[in-house]
Amino acid sequence: MSTPWHSPLEASQLETQLRLWQQAKPGQPLLALLAESDRDRLPLLQTCCLHLGIELAGGIFPRLLGAQGYLPGGAWLIPRHPASQAALLRINPDSTAAQTAQQMATQVEQMLQHWPAQQGKPTLFMLFDGMLPDIASTLDELYLLLADQVFYGGVNAGSESFQPIDCLFNQYQTLGHGVLCLLMPGSTNPVLHHGYPTPAQCMTATATACNRIFQIDWKPAFAAYQDIVKQQFGAELTRENFYSFGVHFPLGIMLANQQVLIRIPVALEDDGSVSCVGEVPENAMLIMLQAPASPGTGCVEQLLSTLRQRHGNIAGQPLLAFYCAGRSMHFGDDALQEIRQLHTSSQASPLLGALTLGEIGSLQEWGYPLFHNASIICSLWKQP
Repeated sequence: MSTPWHSPLEASQLETQLRLWQQAKPGQPLLALLAESDRDRLPLLQTCCLHLGIELAGGIFPRLLGAQGYLPGGAWLIPRHPASQAALLRINPDSTAAQTAQQMATQVEQMLQHWPAQQGKPTLFMLFDGMLPDIASTLDELYLLLADQVFYGGVNAGSESFQPIDCLFNQYQTLGHGVLCLLMPGSTNPVLHHGYPTPAQCMTATATACNRIFQIDWKPAFAAYQDIVKQQFGAELTRENFYSFGVHFPLGIMLANQQVLIRIPVALEDDGSVSCVGEVPENAMLIMLQAPASPGTGCVEQLLSTLRQRHGNIAGQPLLAFYCAGRSMHFGDDALQEIRQLHTSSQASPLLGALTLGEIGSLQEWGYPLFHNASIICSLWKQP
């Protein structure tokens, strides 16, 4: 058993699977994606790995996905390259983004010292606790420290309820408010795309703090958001329907190169400010997006085209795919069709992954790490 497999996390079956795998691939570490519905079974997985001497690292996600859509629970158990390394870091709640980045960079620099030169430039794949409020700023600071020593990618783990849970783990511990740093082969450098259309009208985030917007064009954020949604799309937004509306009318941050970072509003505060998944810099140029009624085929086609440009034929190889939970909420049943299209068009074997609470990737292969919402992110998981 050398390819990723889905386990229901039943005690006898799990230990048998892990024992057979360990005998076939002694010393090879595992990455685990665990469904939130089965997080009470994580200690079983950790105990089995400890007992068998298997190095484990992973995260808890809202739901798992496979070739036909969402899976009922359990865990994806994914063999990692023997040269890969993992570091689970707890972040002090009082740390600034610069301090968090320094903590991560110090650890990654140590990992790079042990990276085999013949493997080429590695990928730093990060699993963050999705409740951290300053991930985008941390990525900015991290790039200043590590620059182009690595490719960058990652996702946010956690609960779809946006309530804090301990969502990151290794074989020894489980923690929240942290990050799992995985140093992986360069071939896992992920491709990311959202495929949302971009309107022309811009606004300014005139007062923000981390992922919270206090003012848009000098008006209270919620009132301004209400007005824009009504003017541009004719929709009536209220405090009561805000959470369900946010995924349909996300905000976009305009970058200097005209690329757009999506920010999905997820909470309306008592003071009229709006909290998003991901930071919104003060004075950022904002656009109001209306997510398309159906995903179409463009996003998946663009993703797979880029993957094929980098790797050639990807059919028959494992494809690790993360699908934004907000995108899933917006598209509903059509999200399942998009996941199935990803499998059918890629001919991946297997297609595996999870719903995520934010995605990290570069807009070009050698680019800068950016924090995204509403996207699909894919990594080719070549077998050693």
